[in-house]
Amino acid sequence: MKLALIGFGQAGGKIVDEFLAYDSAIDNSFVEAAIAVNSATTDLQGLDRVPQKNRVLIGQARVKGHGVGADNELGAEVTEADIDEIQGAIDRIQVHEIDAFLIVAGMGGGTGSGGAPVLAQHLKRIYTEPVYGLGILPGTDEGGIYTLNAARSFKTFVHEVDNLLVFDNDAWRSAGESVGSGYDRINREIVERFGLLFAAGEVGHGDHVAESVVDSSEIINTLGNGNGNGNGISTIGYASEVIEDDSSGLLSSLRSETEFDEGTATNRMTSLVRKSTLGRLTLPADAASADRGLVVATGPPEHLNRKGVERGRQWLEDETGSMEIRGGDYPLPGEDEVGAVVLLSGVTDVPRIDQLQQVAIEAQETTENVRARAQDDFASLVDTGGELDALF
Repeated sequence: MKLALIGFGQAGGKIVDEFLAYDSAIDNSFVEAAIAVNSATTDLQGLDRVPQKNRVLIGQARVKGHGVGADNELGAEVTEADIDEIQGAIDRIQVHEIDAFLIVAGMGGGTGSGGAPVLAQHLKRIYTEPVYGLGILPGTDEGGIYTLNAARSFKTFVHEVDNLLVFDNDAWRSAGESVGSGYDRINREIVERFGLLFAAGEVGHGDHVAESVVDSSEIINTLGNGNGNGNGISTIGYASEVIEDDSSGLLSSLRSETEFDEGTATNRMTSLVRKSTLGRLTLPADAASADRGLVVATGPPEHLNRKGVERGRQWLEDETGSMEIRGGDYPLPGEDEVGAVVLLSGVTDVPRIDQLQQVAIEAQETTENVRARAQDDFASLVDTGGELDALF
């Protein structure tokens, strides 16, 4: 796929930076253009790979380049006010060359949480290309304000995009990690999973042609094409296995090399599809609730075969009960691992979202009660019973 990436806010900008590094490392060029939008000057300056001309500072009139302070209502307001600044950067993109827009944002902060849905709505009004979101949920230990922000942003964002791909920090946090190293590792996890998916739909000149090609239309039809086909929430699973040399031993001497290799490749791929589906997803969800799905086999072409992909696809079809399960492979010559990427789209059984919304409702009620009590306490504090007059 050819994507126009737009990183909104601090987390969104860093992830887009990481996407650019990944795209360069695999020499794929699925990133057609990359833009970073923020209300904080320092966050934009901290990026390494997004071109300077594509770094857009918004909200200067309101926040003077200092950010919106986790206020996502203010983030939405400054985005609406400065939407022409963002459009100026988008105008430099050869939109006819892209397959879709992908807006990346952390959902717990202020700028990305509030601004990403505003931008999605704007892009949907102007362009016919699909507009997807990649939303990052904050950890449950990050505080009530971030949970409340994420719940409100999620509720808005999911209705403004053709599909919302979600990554849950809570499911990927490791104990004992520092905040900096933890986020760096998580960003790499995000980019590897989503990067493999989008790279699979982009075949360049000289690339090894897959047995069963996964092109951009397969991904778009799984996520949603912007014409009412799709929408909802998506999650991704990934599992890989290092290839071992099994050319020696009793088993290989009893069977032909071709038969052994084909059987091994088929069984390995079926197993990897199951592991990626039932293992740790970017957003924990019940796979059986998915409306659509896509299986992508990755690795050296000689270790990929059509039968393995088809069996994995059939297993996922049985697991989800959906007839819209697509499959194909993405050859990676020279790699020493075989992997399976599983995209589950339109999932509805997502306990984490239910929990997020419930915690947010409680946080909102607590905030309202604290504010009301503070106002009463302040009024009581300055009340002198009419014995003192104010200066003016």
